[in-house]
Amino acid sequence: MRLVPTEEQNELRSVLRSVFTKECPPELVRQWKTTGTDGAAPAFPDSLWRALTELGVLGMAIDEEFDGSGATLNELGIVYSEAGRALCPSIVYSTLSFGIALDRLAGPDLRKQYLPRVAGGDLRATVALWDAADAHDVRPKLTATRVDGGWTLSGVLPFVENADLAELLLTTATATVFAEPDRVLGMLVSPGSEGWTSTRQPTIAGEHQCRVELDAVFVPDERVLTGTDEAGLALDEVRWVADVVTALQCMEMAGGGAEVLERTVDYVRTRHQFGRPIGSFQAVQHIVADIHIAVEAARLSAASAVWWLARGERAGRQVAIAKMHASEAYKWATLNAHQVHGGMGYVRETDLHLWSERAKVSEIRGGTADVAARWLEEEIGLVG
Repeated sequence: MRLVPTEEQNELRSVLRSVFTKECPPELVRQWKTTGTDGAAPAFPDSLWRALTELGVLGMAIDEEFDGSGATLNELGIVYSEAGRALCPSIVYSTLSFGIALDRLAGPDLRKQYLPRVAGGDLRATVALWDAADAHDVRPKLTATRVDGGWTLSGVLPFVENADLAELLLTTATATVFAEPDRVLGMLVSPGSEGWTSTRQPTIAGEHQCRVELDAVFVPDERVLTGTDEAGLALDEVRWVADVVTALQCMEMAGGGAEVLERTVDYVRTRHQFGRPIGSFQAVQHIVADIHIAVEAARLSAASAVWWLARGERAGRQVAIAKMHASEAYKWATLNAHQVHGGMGYVRETDLHLWSERAKVSEIRGGTADVAARWLEEEIGLVG
């Protein structure tokens, strides 16, 4: 395993940091929060989206055959890390997740139809392939009924990220046909179709979560993922996608924690008390050192999980450890950063609270550290 970045990866990180600094400043994050919580029409980060498209980020995990750059998940992990530092709007993650899922689960026709649009920034999309509170639970929430020319979908998806911004949703459903065994099908659904109802559920970080109710929404056959030999999607394949997205989200959280650490170090260097920088006090040094240790543990465990998944292997144990580290480290870093910042730690006129709110939302997205601990117990055989 190689976790030390190559020269090319360091260059990629430098370019990404420059782009995010210019196109995703804290002012954009504040705007995103405001439009996400007051009921107004959601904003879309057009300038950031164009910059990431031109840089090839949206096609980074897509084969060159489909107009992507054919990079590995390791490079995509660098993207998530830098995006986490900048608090990138989640519609970028949703679309990247869609590309990863479609590339893994769909046949050549659907990949050829949609992946070039993702790589070119022409399609905003999202996925609902696992339980929002437990990313290892990939059992479908919807049912599919056979009709002429396709299927009708019914059921409720309690939390769908960016359903109000996406142009396409990839989800799964249990298909039941008389005299045939049940199977799991992937479905590409257009938000706003007849029978579709979406209700936005704002989070403290301004993320766009939606409750989606489907009442006999029609999906034509050409938009259905049937798996190998029409036998349906294998849940292990869906879980691999969930693990990849979770591991990348851990890279994002580690990136956010690193930004909090840097801001805290800058502050204790310049903030004076009793005629000296507060960073010269041993108690403050201990807190900053502990933040550094926690964030580095999160980064290394997340990078390890991404490395194993990039080899195409199952990495349930590594993903569970990464999630446990990242969820706690990000939250813990922000709490201690506020402590060091003293009275101005949680003031909305400053920016630190933006990372605190994102850390809290990230902690529970896909399952908390306690949920991830159960994944680990299952992986090592402590529970049935």
